[in-house]
Amino acid sequence: MSLESHYPSDCPFCRISEAYPSSSGSPIPSAPDPTLVDPNAFVILSSDHILAFLDILPMTTGHVLLTTRVHHMKLSEVPIGPTAQALGYWMPLMSRALAKTLDIEDWNVVQNNGARASQVVPHVHFHFIPRYPDGRKPPSKKSKGDTFEVKSWKMFGRGQREELDEEEAVALAQNIREALKREVEALQKDTVKL
Repeated sequence: MSLESHYPSDCPFCRISEAYPSSSGSPIPSAPDPTLVDPNAFVILSSDHILAFLDILPMTTGHVLLTTRVHHMKLSEVPIGPTAQALGYWMPLMSRALAKTLDIEDWNVVQNNGARASQVVPHVHFHFIPRYPDGRKPPSKKSKGDTFEVKSWKMFGRGQREELDEEEAVALAQNIREALKREVEALQKDTVKL
């Protein structure tokens, strides 16, 4: 299979995958350079099979995308094996890291398959969307006023979305990476070696 079939040049997630390869060390990079792709990518996780990064048009502060490293358009195309296992491994860890980093009790994990299901980027990915008390979104530096209601949660992707504030994104991604590292370390301590 050719490299192009793994990483279509027009896929933004494949460009991120190429720019942030997995390393033999930790799958959670210490301080990845966000400028390796355009638009900038604030990478949280870069494993052999999975990537996670901040959404550039977040529905709420801390909106993370978790995707496969190799290009698959829909979830049904992900082969049963290491990639599917890695999705199952990282999803609860990312949930815990977000909940602790952002001090939230509620969040959505959403996955869309195809244009009619609101899939915008045709590369399988999961949205982790923090839900703040009273349906409110914490203000960013660019927001007007204290907070505003996040409207129209009934249909995914509807409602007001702002561009990611890149200054805030650097610190936010770092905080999530640190929490994710702690979750992995805790899991390793609790794992019984058979």
